[in-house]
Amino acid sequence: MQVNEEYMKTLEVLSKKLKFIEADAMVKMSKALKDIQPELERLRQKAVSKAYEFIVQKLYALRKPKTNIQILQQSILLKYKYLILFLKEHGKEVYVEVRGAYVDTMHKVLSAHFRAYIQALEKLQLDIATASDLIGVEARGAGLFSRVREPLKNKSAVFALGDRIAILKEIDQPALIPHIAEASSSKYPYEVLFRSLHKLLMDTATSEYLFCDDFFGEEQIFHDIFAGPFAVIDEHFNSILVNCFDAIGLMLMIHIIDQHRLVMSRRRIPCLDSYLDKVKLSLWPRFKMVFDLHLNSLRNANVKTLWEDDIHPHYVMRRYAEFTASLMHLNVDYGDGKPELNLDRLRMSVDDLLVKLARMFPKAKQQTIFLINNYDMTIAVLKEAGTECEKMQLHFEELLKSNSAIFVEELLMEHFSDLIIFVKTRAGEDVNSNSDRPITIADVEPLVKDFASRWKAAIELMHKDVITSFSNFLCGMDILRAALTQLLLYYTRLSDCIKRIPGGPALNKDLISISSIMYEIRKYLRTF
Repeated sequence: MQVNEEYMKTLEVLSKKLKFIEADAMVKMSKALKDIQPELERLRQKAVSKAYEFIVQKLYALRKPKTNIQILQQSILLKYKYLILFLKEHGKEVYVEVRGAYVDTMHKVLSAHFRAYIQALEKLQLDIATASDLIGVEARGAGLFSRVREPLKNKSAVFALGDRIAILKEIDQPALIPHIAEASSSKYPYEVLFRSLHKLLMDTATSEYLFCDDFFGEEQIFHDIFAGPFAVIDEHFNSILVNCFDAIGLMLMIHIIDQHRLVMSRRRIPCLDSYLDKVKLSLWPRFKMVFDLHLNSLRNANVKTLWEDDIHPHYVMRRYAEFTASLMHLNVDYGDGKPELNLDRLRMSVDDLLVKLARMFPKAKQQTIFLINNYDMTIAVLKEAGTECEKMQLHFEELLKSNSAIFVEELLMEHFSDLIIFVKTRAGEDVNSNSDRPITIADVEPLVKDFASRWKAAIELMHKDVITSFSNFLCGMDILRAALTQLLLYYTRLSDCIKRIPGGPALNKDLISISSIMYEIRKYLRTF
């Protein structure tokens, strides 16, 4: 008789009879049972044997290459799940054999499946960072005999998040199909492959967990099967993790794992909970280790090799700004205090290093320009990253403000030092006091005539100086406006002082009117 629905109905009848005999002690003692018991036992053994042969034959189909396991499970095996129940109740030893055969088959099939998928994914990996790709490490160009480095566009991804964040919007996208990606010569940062591998794991585990629960009625069978795939994935992931120096990639993977836990929670499938927790627990220490490498690269940086005779933004500061913006952007949804605390330490280290680099310039003015350019660039990068960087941005805005004020004074002293020194030291004196040395026309006349002879030329020189000194035109114009406003204040104080000096009006013909100065100032500021 063929195994079909009719056969399974026959088994149900047999099962009821066998259960009836087991349940009723009176029946067990009856003479009638003794007559039919050998026949019932023969039928039980035959049914058990037939169920075993049928199921094992179906299990062999699972081992065939290119078999669609889920279709075979859903459309064939589940139709005959009563055979498993019959074996559980009336052929326990045989059930254990069938269970063992299924576990062994799926353990091997799924382990091989994941091993092949991982091998295919590894060919698609784009290496982002090495152990020497750190914020405070000197940038070296590839020399004639040096090893060929990754293209610069890949290296920028070490510090800048860029388009890599898109992976967090692709959590539920299907897993990558490696041969299609390979055919188009596509390469991906590891977090893309990580998401793909874990998407496949989630879907395979969900399907297998539900099937095992439905077909065998026990959860442990899933864990026995997946011990194989877990071991394959662990071996691969551990080999990747120990060589991973990509802090942004590690943070993205932590986010991916959190998203995958939510996916499994929404599915109400708990079978990957402990595995996903274990992966996350291995990612955090690695992230911390790589972050500390960046931190120590700033603390232990060689200022002499990093310094370049260039007042424009330094590449170390750009790396820092992009790295900080990236991590703060990734941390915003989680409100996890760990990265914020670490970023404060990173900021203090980069502050120290930048001041040391500035001191390498021989002139104080160059030092100030260098600091302003770097603070301004950092603010621009943090601003672009969004509101989550506001606190850090405020710190650099304060530094920019104080250094801009220093530069304004340095710039004005360069062109109007005598006037400024006089205004600061003597312009506030009371000309009618009994001072040992009261202010006289002789004190101020040279200042007035010197200013009248070259103030326009000096403003022009200041304008040129600002234009060539600052990388950001708008920042330069803000500083020029502050300098010219301060100059106007100094000259106004000088004019007020002259009015109080006996005989002061005699200098009126040489004094430049405030309106004339303001007109000239507006000419330079009109351009923006």
